[in-house]
Amino acid sequence: MNRWLAAAKSWAKALKRDVVALWIAARDPRTPGMAKLVSALVAAYALSPIDLIPDFIPVLGYLDDLLIVPLGILLAVRLIPASLIEEFRRLAVQRTSRPTSRAGLIAIVLIWACVTIGIVAWSVTQRTL
Repeated sequence: MNRWLAAAKSWAKALKRDVVALWIAARDPRTPGMAKLVSALVAAYALSPIDLIPDFIPVLGYLDDLLIVPLGILLAVRLIPASLIEEFRRLAVQRTSRPTSRAGLIAIVLIWACVTIGIVAWSVTQRTL
């Protein structure tokens, strides 16, 4: 059990480091265009204080934390040249503060607003039919 817990902590620490590394990569001019876009999206989502799927929703609430973010990180890391991602990881380890993403916050709030408006509009049209 201790080995499993240590492995899980190590994995979580690596994920946090890679999110910060992607945040750095998204701002670096040496990062290829597609890698920059994917890095920015993954970092913005991971660093956003609001989840697309709130954690209180059973099973689905943790889907983003367990699948979407790690798969996004994996894709972004594969798109960035190895020498650059290693440099970004070193820089991420040196950072003492965790970056935040206002763009991620705004994107998630807009998605939820659109979903809410869509549900309200749908329910209004259903009542009139």
